[in-house]
Amino acid sequence: MGHPGWDHEETAETFLGNALGKASALWHRVGGKYAVLADDSGLCVDALSGAPGVYSARYGQDTAGRALTDAEKNELLLKTMEPHTNRKARFVCALVLIVGEHRVFTAEESWEGEVAPSVEGVHGFGYDPLFFLPEHGMTSAQLAPAVKNSLSHRYRACRRLASVVADLKQFP
Repeated sequence: MGHPGWDHEETAETFLGNALGKASALWHRVGGKYAVLADDSGLCVDALSGAPGVYSARYGQDTAGRALTDAEKNELLLKTMEPHTNRKARFVCALVLIVGEHRVFTAEESWEGEVAPSVEGVHGFGYDPLFFLPEHGMTSAQLAPAVKNSLSHRYRACRRLASVVADLKQFP
């Protein structure tokens, strides 16, 4: 999702590459006058060779000829997973902070889990109702939002960059 009047096409083969592209495009758009933060995130499934991966937001759209809803993407993923017994998966988040032309900071984190056998839970969005956490015995969409937010790939990546931001305050 982009800012109204601005969007960046995600053409990189990695989450970090897409986040770098978004951040660089936005940093140039604002003329380098402001720090910018961009992310790219998605679900990687081992049995599907890492798919949907960087195509998580666009999963199934080539076949359908249109963007799918979250529920439709979840249905497609469940159908695609039917013949597979290996259900290991992870959410990945790459963040890029640009504060100057040669001051670029990145963080990439993951959250390990599995593809659940069915959609469960009402919290969250996207693939959350299918992202099963064995150590919690439930999907991320079944966790209380505060618990989910304290465990997620985005939280982990944000914590990494928070230490960078704290350091930037000391050494501008």
